[in-house]
Amino acid sequence: MIAAAGAAIHSAAVFPRARPPTRLAAKPDGDMRNIYITPELFGFLRELKRHNDRAWFKANQRRYEAVVRDPLLQFIEDFRPRLKQISRELRADVRTVGGSLFRIQRDTRFSPDKTPYKTHAGVQFRHAAGKDVHAPGFYVHLAPDEVFVATGVWRPDRHALQAIRAAIAAEPAAWRRVVRELDKRGYALEGDSLKRVPGGFEPDHPLAEDLKRTDFVTSREFSERAACRADFVDRISAAFEGMAPLPRFLARALGLGW
Repeated sequence: MIAAAGAAIHSAAVFPRARPPTRLAAKPDGDMRNIYITPELFGFLRELKRHNDRAWFKANQRRYEAVVRDPLLQFIEDFRPRLKQISRELRADVRTVGGSLFRIQRDTRFSPDKTPYKTHAGVQFRHAAGKDVHAPGFYVHLAPDEVFVATGVWRPDRHALQAIRAAIAAEPAAWRRVVRELDKRGYALEGDSLKRVPGGFEPDHPLAEDLKRTDFVTSREFSERAACRADFVDRISAAFEGMAPLPRFLARALGLGW
């Protein structure tokens, strides 16, 4: 799961030229009963996994739009007010290409797997600076038997990684508060680490284990059944709020607003 979460959080995929924003009518504030994520969404993705070819997808494209793309675009639009309560720097972008909804087409140029379509749906609420720098955001992953939400930065470049490590070393009390808050809310830091403390930091530094990290990600899993419940959007909101201390610290470490 962490690889999928991290790749999505980190993603800097090259999109074709964006189409104009899709015009959606937002639901009344506070009305977020789950009409977006349904058994039909997961059913489509299961069938796509069995028939991952262009002919099948073309024959079923309208179905994809009806049960996957359009409901998730509506979710993105309707979720905007809740997102702003967590961070004014995060963006809910309803464009069909280049927006918060990841495109279903896979980039197969450098992959040995040449199947043309992803068998999951992904929504990423990017930081306003996310296309220019390595910035934290939130991610929702929907696949048959694999549903989770995540946040953080995965495999940051060396400059961003050094900035995060420097902030941890300079503000140990603030970092420990982040870790305690995550732990209290049932979250743990995930991802890869170096075997040794990186250069520039004492090998016996009190926060050595965190300074070794090359990923700063946390996530929460849900069942497919939970994802189809009426209260799932509330659970996404609660998860984002519970995770928020991590991206808030990371954004500040990178010199970004939150």
